[in-house]
Amino acid sequence: QVTQATYEDITGQRPSSSCGEQLPVEGVSWWDAVEFCNALSDRDGLTRAYEFDRVREEAHWVPSAGGWRLPSEAEWEHACRAGRTGPRYGELDDIAWHRGNSEDRVHEVAGKQPNPWGLFDMLGNVWEWCWDIYDAAVYGSYRVLRGGGWCDEHWSCRAGVRRRSHPTFRIDDVGFRIART
Repeated sequence: QVTQATYEDITGQRPSSSCGEQLPVEGVSWWDAVEFCNALSDRDGLTRAYEFDRVREEAHWVPSAGGWRLPSEAEWEHACRAGRTGPRYGELDDIAWHRGNSEDRVHEVAGKQPNPWGLFDMLGNVWEWCWDIYDAAVYGSYRVLRGGGWCDEHWSCRAGVRRRSHPTFRIDDVGFRIART
C-alpha cells in the first residue's frame, strides 16, 4: 500500500484523516490514485501508464507503458491469493486489520504477516482502488475496490470480496497500491 509519506513526497499533499508516515494514505479518490501513478512515473523517468481528462471523466490505460499504475482487479486478486485457492492466505487476525482487531483505526503498513509472495496488507487495513470499472451498464463510471478495511466485519476481508465507488469518492478506509507491467 502507498504510505502517507510516499504520497506526500510525490504530490506534496497529505489527505489522510489519521496522520503517520507509515500509515497507508487514505481519503484519496480513484482520480487521485491515477494522478499519483503518473506523477511517480514522471519522477522515476518512466512512461506514464495513463492518459486522462478529468473534466470529461475519461481515462485510458496504455498497457505498453512501463510506468506505475493501479493493478487490474484480476491482478489484485491473483496477487492477494498468492497461488492459493482459499478466501484468505492465513489466519485473519495474523494477516489483516479488521473491525474485530483494529481498535477502530487504521494501522501502519506491514504490521501483519505478508502473504506467501511477501505482499503486506492485501486484506484489511484499507480498501484498495483497482483500475477496473465495476459494471458500466448498471453503475456507470464506478470503480472497483478490493481487500476490505479496518472498519469492516471479518467476512469482508476475503480475496473474492469486492466493493464499488464513484471515482471521485474519498473516505478514511480507502487507499491504493501500485504495480508496474
